[in-house]
Amino acid sequence: MPPILVFGGDGQLGRELSARAAQVGIPLVGVRRSEADIADAGAIASAMARISPSLVVNAAAYTKVDRAEIEVEAAYRSNAKGPGIIAAACSATGVPLVHISTDYIFDGTKQTAYCEDDAISPLGIYGQSKAAGESAVREAHQQHVILRTSWVYGVYGANFLKTILRLATQREELSVVADQRGCPTGTQDIADAILKIAPRLAAREPVWGTYHFAGSGATTWHGFAVEIVAAQAKFTTRRPKVTAITTAEYPTPAKRPINSELDSSHFAAIFGFRAADWRERTREVVSVLLSSRGETS
Repeated sequence: MPPILVFGGDGQLGRELSARAAQVGIPLVGVRRSEADIADAGAIASAMARISPSLVVNAAAYTKVDRAEIEVEAAYRSNAKGPGIIAAACSATGVPLVHISTDYIFDGTKQTAYCEDDAISPLGIYGQSKAAGESAVREAHQQHVILRTSWVYGVYGANFLKTILRLATQREELSVVADQRGCPTGTQDIADAILKIAPRLAAREPVWGTYHFAGSGATTWHGFAVEIVAAQAKFTTRRPKVTAITTAEYPTPAKRPINSELDSSHFAAIFGFRAADWRERTREVVSVLLSSRGETS
């Protein structure tokens, strides 16, 4: 099978995809941001021609939620213009596309988990730019799968779990927001999901559309932090207190949805795969990072 091409190959999901693909013997080429600007149509066309992929995954994105409020052009360039260019290139060459999106396209007012057909209403520039990216993909290429995920963490790159691990070594008390709810999702689960569905997409099965894929179970940022601290204590003996605070006590430039829990049952029904329980995956990632001095950057 021709290789899978991943844009954003140097990001936390891109690196996880490369590692998981190597483990299971699936050919994959990760393209770094420095090698191909996704908002440059020429660079995208060149990468597509050079690699001749069976599937393209767009894992590149502007993810600085708060800075997006002032870096509006940069956010839209990476999150809206770039995906549209990639989708157009995939359409022109007849290659299926998996595009990664986010729970932040919702405003958080729903009391239960969000389904794919719920109305979107992003609160900030980051969510708005990602919503625009989804629209650009849909308009440019019919053979796409948009995966909305949430609260992403793993052994690569920067993320909430690794921030809490660092703070747990420095502080005796951590104050963490307890009134925002969502589904922590391991990069391993997202990578495994993409690799599992790749053959079906390459075979052009009619499974196109938008799906939610997130870690099994939901919690708050406080609950997530409590689990991380408990897991790391086995390796460090450090047990800082994790204090619950409100969103109002931790103001940020960008508003976050109070509830961004995603219902992943549609993905499970179509593709027969679910992410691991978030607690189980959290303990796993902490163990990898602390027991074997795993990837930390």
